[in-house]
Amino acid sequence: MGSTAKRNARDKTITLLMRIWFDGVPEIKSLRMRALKIIRQLPTGERIPIHFGMSMATYPFLKIVADSIGRLLRLQNSLTSSQIQCRIREKYGDRETVSRATQRVIYSFIDWGVLEKEQKVSIYKSASVKYIDNPELVAWLIEAMLHAKPGNRSFFNDLLQTPAFFPFKLKWISLDVIEELSNIQVAHKGSDGSLLVLRKS
Repeated sequence: MGSTAKRNARDKTITLLMRIWFDGVPEIKSLRMRALKIIRQLPTGERIPIHFGMSMATYPFLKIVADSIGRLLRLQNSLTSSQIQCRIREKYGDRETVSRATQRVIYSFIDWGVLEKEQKVSIYKSASVKYIDNPELVAWLIEAMLHAKPGNRSFFNDLLQTPAFFPFKLKWISLDVIEELSNIQVAHKGSDGSLLVLRKS
């Protein structure tokens, strides 16, 4: 029989998955339904962006960790666990719960194949960046990112170039296509860019 610790870890994992895919945040029900539609059209090996986006929309902390990793990878080819932890502590304080949650996100990224562990202990590098050119998936990922953003709004160019999308490179698609394929509306167009917001249900 497994130990209590193993059972607790398994139960926590099941709870997280249930919240993401079944009985989780009501605000992302529409996002979840379209994720299930898109994922059926994708080969098994190309479904990581969906899991990434759904996890980020359900648990915005994952987006914070991804953003920190992406920023570090723009400065250097590899990074350490302590560098990631340091950036997260700057935001949330030096707490054991924050450290454990950050490490779990890092392990998830490794399991998903978007982050690779080098031979040296606690040194990581980015896996090959996945180019995403499916307009429906691009629009869906942008919407997932908006769910993880405070206020559910951001400028279009910032979304396309956000470090949190470090495992992916999103093809540019028009704002008309985004509005057609998602629950996003263009709230403002100006010289400072186009502001995207989630439509209110």
